[in-house]
Amino acid sequence: MTFDALLLLSFGGPEGPEQVMPFLENVTRGRGIPRERLESVAEHYLHFGGVSPINGINRELITSIEAELARRGQQIPVYFGNRNWEPYVEDTVATMRDNGIRRAAVFSTSAWGGYSGCTQYQEDIARGRAAAGPDAPELVKLRQYFDHPLLIEMFADAVDTAAATLPEELRGQARLVFTAHSIPLRAASRCGPDLYQRQVEHTAALVAAAAGYPEYDQVWQSRSGPPQVPWLEPDVGDHLTTLAAQGARAVIVCPVGFVADHIEVVWDLDNELAEQAAEAGIAFARASTPNAQPRFAELVVDLMDELRLGVPPRRVGGGQVPCYGSSVNGALCTPDCAG
Repeated sequence: MTFDALLLLSFGGPEGPEQVMPFLENVTRGRGIPRERLESVAEHYLHFGGVSPINGINRELITSIEAELARRGQQIPVYFGNRNWEPYVEDTVATMRDNGIRRAAVFSTSAWGGYSGCTQYQEDIARGRAAAGPDAPELVKLRQYFDHPLLIEMFADAVDTAAATLPEELRGQARLVFTAHSIPLRAASRCGPDLYQRQVEHTAALVAAAAGYPEYDQVWQSRSGPPQVPWLEPDVGDHLTTLAAQGARAVIVCPVGFVADHIEVVWDLDNELAEQAAEAGIAFARASTPNAQPRFAELVVDLMDELRLGVPPRRVGGGQVPCYGSSVNGALCTPDCAG
């Protein structure tokens, strides 16, 4: 399969204070989120000048991908499209059409299955093509990559780097805690029974093994919505309280469910959780996400080469957890994802 372009498809984020509320309204449209809740979340963005880190990181990643493509002898353009903010995927696909692109690979900034991690990106692809009309390019979404060896390696190295920031006398007793974005329990069975949860937990196990931690914890974060709706638990803040009660003196938090420093990472962990740890007298270290590392760009091009050159998929752990492959023009990998 040949490609004449790559589309990096992401969530999007505001890039100025005046964009914060319109962005949040885009994200929550149709969900009945109270205005006061949006204003509360807006404060998180305004703490950073109204700028989400995600767009800047993605632009840096595109530069890294372009360098990796050139290194492998592929002279193709890399486009950038978002779901919830500029550059919108609809506009980007129209630009690709006007530039004569006929088939593009699509890399989404989510390693996971499930509705939020995969199906919504399929919907973005279908919506972008519909907006571009009959001459829209064919868009081939690359597979889920939660167990790609480079992803595991980047997180394991990040855990080691974070551990080195702790006081030397506490490093050997630090508790490793993996965290990922929580989802409602009713959504957890989309795309197969507990697929998202199983993939996240599998990644955490692989990273812990690579980093040399036989014991670790898997928790969740950043839940929203009414309290009567059950979500994946335990919450990372509640878990830290439990660790404090058990006498923990140091913790390493690895946001294994994020491939870049979303606002949920830099606010929920670096601000709220770090403050909670300080109040409890617990030394706190946060592992970085892949962000725009050259290894992440290498991973992206690896996924393309699986289709372009027929290279066997690189997966750690023997494929113990399902990993859905590529799909064309927004088609769902499994009918379950529509439920």
